[in-house]
Amino acid sequence: MAALSKSIPHSCYEIGHTWSPSCTLSSLQVTAGALEVSFKIYAPLYLIAAILRRRKKDYYLKRLLPEILQSTSFLTANGGLYIAFFCILRRGLLTIYMANLATETIFRMGVTRGVINPIRHGEVLLFCMTASLYMFFFRCKDGLQGFAFSALKFIVGKEEIPTHSFLAEHVYPRGPERGAVEPEPPRVGPSSGRTSIAALTRRLLESVCRHGPRHRCCKHYEDNCISYCVKGFIRMFSVGYLIQCCLKIPSAFRHLFTKPSRLLSLLYNKENFQLGAFLGSFVSIYKGTSCILRWLRNLDDELHALIAGFLAGLSMFFYKSTTISMYLASKLVETMYFKGIEAGRFPYISQADTIIYAVSTAICFQAAVMEVQNLRPSYWKFLLRLTKGRFAVMNRKALDAFGTNASRDFHGFIPKLDPRYTVVQPDLVVHLG
Repeated sequence: MAALSKSIPHSCYEIGHTWSPSCTLSSLQVTAGALEVSFKIYAPLYLIAAILRRRKKDYYLKRLLPEILQSTSFLTANGGLYIAFFCILRRGLLTIYMANLATETIFRMGVTRGVINPIRHGEVLLFCMTASLYMFFFRCKDGLQGFAFSALKFIVGKEEIPTHSFLAEHVYPRGPERGAVEPEPPRVGPSSGRTSIAALTRRLLESVCRHGPRHRCCKHYEDNCISYCVKGFIRMFSVGYLIQCCLKIPSAFRHLFTKPSRLLSLLYNKENFQLGAFLGSFVSIYKGTSCILRWLRNLDDELHALIAGFLAGLSMFFYKSTTISMYLASKLVETMYFKGIEAGRFPYISQADTIIYAVSTAICFQAAVMEVQNLRPSYWKFLLRLTKGRFAVMNRKALDAFGTNASRDFHGFIPKLDPRYTVVQPDLVVHLG
């Protein structure tokens, strides 16, 4: 703890914007870089969203550009204002350092310091508990609304739309007997052989799907329970595979002429199959468990979703992601908090989202300066992209005095400073660490 009471004699030029001694010019350079990157991120994002939502012509003419500029300016301010206030506050590094005790980064810091013992497969366990509650709220009446409800409806299918707990005999009429004779389809003449083969194939698939075990509580009337689960796996596996392929298309096309073989890796990439297996197994496990519970209890109950959702969460073993687990868990907490407000059990805090965002940004930026090794790697790459690599040329060797190993991942990098603008002579910087 003695390291926390230390101070450093360096100026903001010697620590932060080492590429230029001018505070104003440095802030403008970072802002310009952030503006360019932000626009490249949000312009295609909003355009694709508008196309998928089938926006009308009036939206493209009046609302599209203002929404892009609003989000662009928001992200640009994150990068530009940080370096500006870095210069304005200068000696506020210790205060920002103490603020990192409140977020996800604290967990990584605690693990690094040996204060916290991480749980093996903790991200999977967190996802299991989150999925359990999400699916329970999905099955409950008015449990989920808006995008969360629509997303789960797309993932698990309309057959799992919320219902109440009822015995099978009281609400589900008996279906047709298995031995009932169905009318024969019209015979197809020999002149239409291709049509006949297609029709026979279709009939065969329909027969396999419809003839088999299906409980009367199950709402997947066109399929038996087995084919219902298999179809769910194939559908969401395909969605996950295509999503991962689309994410890799921009980087693959950069090497279209230099390395054409990279295009093949786009289709046979390991991550494509991992995401597909994750989504496909989540749906098939959830549906399969729900069907089993309906058979065992002769009842369709929203409480089944707690068990089915938890077991479905084990699918994250195929695609482990702390980011996904943490994001969904935080959204679940938000959902439960707003439900508490509606029930009058929690107070409504005005501008709470702004306060939380500001604190979270401060903590992440603090970690990016003082201990990059404890920052999420993807976020660090994003900060480098946002600032055109300038975040990496800060003088972290001088910050080692605080005991956070700030320069650990920078291989002893020391920026070349102009002695005319330094408080401490450049040759003494190494010894201060």
